Amino acid sequence: EVQLVESGGGLVQPGGSLRLSCAASGFTFRNNAMSWVRQAPGKGLEWVSGISSGGGITYYADSVKGRSTISRDNAKNTLYLQLNSLKTEDTAMYYCARDVFRLGGRWISNYRGQGTQVTVSP
Repeated sequence: EVQLVESGGGLVQPGGSLRLSCAASGFTFRNNAMSWVRQAPGKGLEWVSGISSGGGITYYADSVKGRSTISRDNAKNTLYLQLNSLKTEDTAMYYCARDVFRLGGRWISNYRGQGTQVTVSP
């Protein structure tokens, strides 16, 4: 059974930083590309960042490009997302996800964890 457990969220002021972590189990982590997605209150799922199985290729949404870094440690089956210069509009539940794709204008993930809340507020 695929399990993804996120941690590291919290309440921060604008301009602050957070490092999110995701512990993966139940599948061969090193063989899978992974993503971070987020969902703000009242909005749909938004893809944030992705990383190839080996970690050598990374992708970012324009909304976080230049302010975030995705990484992974395949020896520890762990995915990370460093968020810097946080803005109030970054407030959302952040999910670690596998098998993310776009369908009918919506982002879909076959597997994602329970999420970790990031709240950016003065």
